[in-house]
Amino acid sequence: MAPRSLLSCFSLGIVGLLAIGANGEDTLDYDVLEYINPLIGSAGGGNVFAGASMPYGMAKAVADTDSPTNQGGFAYDGSNITGFSGLHDSGTGGSPSLGNFPLFPYVKCDNDDVNGCVYPKKERKIGYDPNSVTASPGYFGLTMNSGIMVDMTASHHTSLFRFRFPSESDASPLILLDLTDLSDSRQDNGTISVDPSTGRITGHARFLPSFGSGSYVPYFCADFQSEAGLRDNGIFVNSRASTDVKDLNISRSINGYPLPGGAFVRFNYTPDQTIQARVGTSFISSEQACRSAEAEISGFNFPGTHSVALGMWTEKMAPIRASRKGVNSSLLTNFYSGIYRTMINPQDYTGENPLWESSEPYFDSFYCLWDSFRSQLPFLTIFDPKSVTRIIRSLIDTQKHLGWLPDCRMSLCRGYTQGGSNADIVLADAYIKNLTDNIDWAAGYTAVKKNAEQEPFDWSAQGRGGLDSWKTLHYIPVEDFDYVGFGPMTRSVSRTLEYAYNDFAVAQIARGMGEVGDAEVFEERAGYWRNLFREDQGSLINGEDTGFRGFFQPRFLNGSWGYQDPITCSSIDTSGRACSLQNNAAETFEDSIWEYQFFVPHQMHTLITHLGGPTPFITRLDYLHNNHITTIGNEPSFLTVFQYHYAGRPAKSTARAHSYIPSHFAPTINGLPGNDDSGAMGSFVAMAMMGLFPNPGQDVYLISAPFFEVVEVTSPLTGKTARVKTVGFDGSYERVFVQEAFLDGERYARNWVGHDFFTQGRELVLVLGEGESEWGTGEGDVPPSLG
Repeated sequence: MAPRSLLSCFSLGIVGLLAIGANGEDTLDYDVLEYINPLIGSAGGGNVFAGASMPYGMAKAVADTDSPTNQGGFAYDGSNITGFSGLHDSGTGGSPSLGNFPLFPYVKCDNDDVNGCVYPKKERKIGYDPNSVTASPGYFGLTMNSGIMVDMTASHHTSLFRFRFPSESDASPLILLDLTDLSDSRQDNGTISVDPSTGRITGHARFLPSFGSGSYVPYFCADFQSEAGLRDNGIFVNSRASTDVKDLNISRSINGYPLPGGAFVRFNYTPDQTIQARVGTSFISSEQACRSAEAEISGFNFPGTHSVALGMWTEKMAPIRASRKGVNSSLLTNFYSGIYRTMINPQDYTGENPLWESSEPYFDSFYCLWDSFRSQLPFLTIFDPKSVTRIIRSLIDTQKHLGWLPDCRMSLCRGYTQGGSNADIVLADAYIKNLTDNIDWAAGYTAVKKNAEQEPFDWSAQGRGGLDSWKTLHYIPVEDFDYVGFGPMTRSVSRTLEYAYNDFAVAQIARGMGEVGDAEVFEERAGYWRNLFREDQGSLINGEDTGFRGFFQPRFLNGSWGYQDPITCSSIDTSGRACSLQNNAAETFEDSIWEYQFFVPHQMHTLITHLGGPTPFITRLDYLHNNHITTIGNEPSFLTVFQYHYAGRPAKSTARAHSYIPSHFAPTINGLPGNDDSGAMGSFVAMAMMGLFPNPGQDVYLISAPFFEVVEVTSPLTGKTARVKTVGFDGSYERVFVQEAFLDGERYARNWVGHDFFTQGRELVLVLGEGESEWGTGEGDVPPSLG
């Protein structure tokens, strides 16, 4: 570490010096949309939605492919096009989601007979020109191997597709609409009708969610525009079509599988073979889908619709700017594209919820709060607090009507809980950061307290299981005896750790609301993680003792210890165990005990003591990263990048962040190390590159060296602009260690700031150098923790 005396030359006049350099070049006045690439993560398992959407929009138009990783619809991996649809989710794992009612175009049918076109999805699929793929905010396009150019844009509930056909003298283009989805989950139910005079196609069908229980019914309304005029139309079943039949009610099945079918429209020849398809969607009725389409895209105005979408994205991206000085444009693309993806999911379904009547907002597509509480929603609390406020209201309203806060939710269905009741953390984070506009916090506290005190009958989809053991044994046992409710009797270690963190979140709200007795109870429970800490437990890797002692381990009901190898479920686990809900379930979820030993976000100082103190803690954390036991493509790893702060070594957090970005997060189609999980990966990149990373449910942002000379964030609530500025910044990132810091012109030693940094428009100046310094290393410089 460099002694402070060597830094004294930077101490005076720093703020003024930096202001001259930054303000004199006006580097923050530019259009950020040029740096957004929706195709990042569209291959290699990122599973992003790469198509056209509004911020939080319900309509999401893109090409659907037959790739094994088509969860977002389009996978840029050379797979084939099976259709073009307007309902999607983004970044999900598990089964493909949505992709309902795809359109598919033909230049003409063989022998000019509608039965000369191919209708079944697996038989009609076709390749595309990979060099033709274009994506930007509110827009997606490509050229099929048939020569048809297809591009699309979207409003909130409506997708607008434009098909430009190659000019052929005998062409009579046909466009079909299929009653299917990405995962072929349609149930034995569906209707479709085509108006013989206008060609309008309406209908609905019942489908299964991708990661939950129940079913959902979306509706659609498709209209077409062509200078050539309508030639004929009809329906198809399996591989046969008819222009005589205009209605299809699919309530039959073949060997238990729903009967394939849909409708089509065919057009006359014209030299200008451009046909537009406007597809409105709704979860209420086809009539509502038609009304939305007519209101939002009244004149089939493709440039105008795209312009509105661009305007919305420009408005949403307005609060944040990073200096371009000395920075490779690929890093700007990484940064702004990550921010963009935080606003794809969740989706605003307000007015489209058939499950209950309410004047409150309704949001859907939470995949899942287990993923998004860590950085996505904390980032949006800074960047788009008005939307987060509406999301919080939606979560509370869902609890009022369904009885429980959701942990995962999609397609109007309950998703599966992955660990604790993580809506508790989401609400606590919003509460302590003073989001108040029309939020019923009394109802919010009732909801999180219910999670902590009452066990639902089905805790696989809501709330928490094993609460009797939690309250009496103070841990979740392996092979628990739970007669109150049911759920997977697995993940006893990770659930114990998450329940402790959840109870801390409940305590945060309780204290704020003056419920001191409750707060004390939940704060005590927040320490129950210690009951699974086994001081003498070691860890062998490749048969060699790592030398570390003290790991979490499962315990039985009688208090005796069980055993799980600390590397099980890690990236170096040679057994191949996935440790997901569906496969090879273990006592930790989706990660190892080696990873979960650091998951005590609310009591870091106590954890560090358990692990031997700051120096052994840092040695152990280094071992986790240096030996690739952690997987940065999985959300539990996010905070481990920055936990060095709590041991007084913030420079090591900076080094880790600059190592993982861009090596594991790059602005390429394969640029994500795991599925984006509704923007979780994007928000990790954004906050790490800003140099301020959250510890959710706490008023703490961990300071590290940003990737830009200046970052500005204007609070949409207060209108005040917060700035992180650097002295000594260089785009080669040799100087990435904070030597000194100044907050609002005063020397600042702490390695963290609070949320008022953003709402009050404060200014943080960081003096950078090539070596680790003493800044942020003192006992009083580290962030606070419970107890």
